[in-house]
Amino acid sequence: MKIDKKIIKELSDYLKEFNLTEIEITEKDTKIKISKNNVSINSQPQVISPSSSVTSSTPTQNQNIKSGTEITSPIIGTAYHAPEPGAKKFVEVGKKIKKGDTIMIVEAMKTMNHVPSTADGIVKEICVEDGQPVEFGQTIIILE
Repeated sequence: MKIDKKIIKELSDYLKEFNLTEIEITEKDTKIKISKNNVSINSQPQVISPSSSVTSSTPTQNQNIKSGTEITSPIIGTAYHAPEPGAKKFVEVGKKIKKGDTIMIVEAMKTMNHVPSTADGIVKEICVEDGQPVEFGQTIIILE
């Protein structure tokens, strides 16, 4: 099977241009799937091993080193700071929170998922904007 690098480059450009996390196309017996984390090509009935995947050069997050306790998103979705528009935010910088307190809502597939704090502490930084898409494992809040 010959890999068309132009298609992979074009799909990678679409990821950036439209701020997508993943894109997939299928033509006859070839399927190309590109995500910000990896690129994989499958041709039926051949099974591609994980070592055959090509890593995309698109970074998934800023590589900033942050001190403190990081609380990460448990799912992919859209982060919201309050239970509804105009309502009081769950957390503010400088606010003391306890383990289990709701710190944010991440909406996925029209379901509002409350994200609990995994530790006690004082909010040092809120790493995502209200209404911003978040990835699984992305740092959303840092506690002191």
